[in-house]
Amino acid sequence: MFTGIIEEIGTVRRLENTPAACRLHIDASVVLKGTRIGDSIAVNGVCLTVTDMTGSSFAADVMPETLRRSSLGSLRSGSHVNLERAMAADGRFGGHIVAGHIDGTGKITSRKPEGNAVVVTISADPGILRYIVEKGSIAIDGISLTVTKVTGTDFSVSLIPHTAKETTLLSRRAGEMVNLENDLVGKYVEKLMTAPKQSSGMTKEFLYENGFF
Repeated sequence: MFTGIIEEIGTVRRLENTPAACRLHIDASVVLKGTRIGDSIAVNGVCLTVTDMTGSSFAADVMPETLRRSSLGSLRSGSHVNLERAMAADGRFGGHIVAGHIDGTGKITSRKPEGNAVVVTISADPGILRYIVEKGSIAIDGISLTVTKVTGTDFSVSLIPHTAKETTLLSRRAGEMVNLENDLVGKYVEKLMTAPKQSSGMTKEFLYENGFF
């Protein structure tokens, strides 16, 4: 589980590609502190398991499902990525609940300065947009951001200078893909609301028989 508060920007050192999977080697420093093999690190919002480490880098395997769902397959040697370690139980919860399980990708359509902020607009499929609400939360490449506007084809977020400086989002150009993870709450509520109703076995007769009346 993550919070969407990026800890550092890492650099892809190299990729080992096979026809069905990929192994990433990423240079980092902050996220290596206290990290052991088997721990989770979110790379551009994708939860990956650390499989190898050095003093200045870590490696992680990316399975086919993750390559299909995310933009990790477009990374190259030298690409910059947002990094966050899994949330510590005794840490501050500064963003929102981020699982690191990408729902899909979106495409940056525009960037527009607005005062001290920059408004970024991203197009996405209807299946993703249905869970996005104005003033709700969205994780973009692992960054916890507040939605400022939603239409039938896209949504917008506003980046303050600190977020712009500490993440990679403003280095993305119009037309580039970003990873999107919807807020978990909406998906669970929809599942519960649309699930077939089942009898719990709790009837008036049952309560009478067990002395509740």
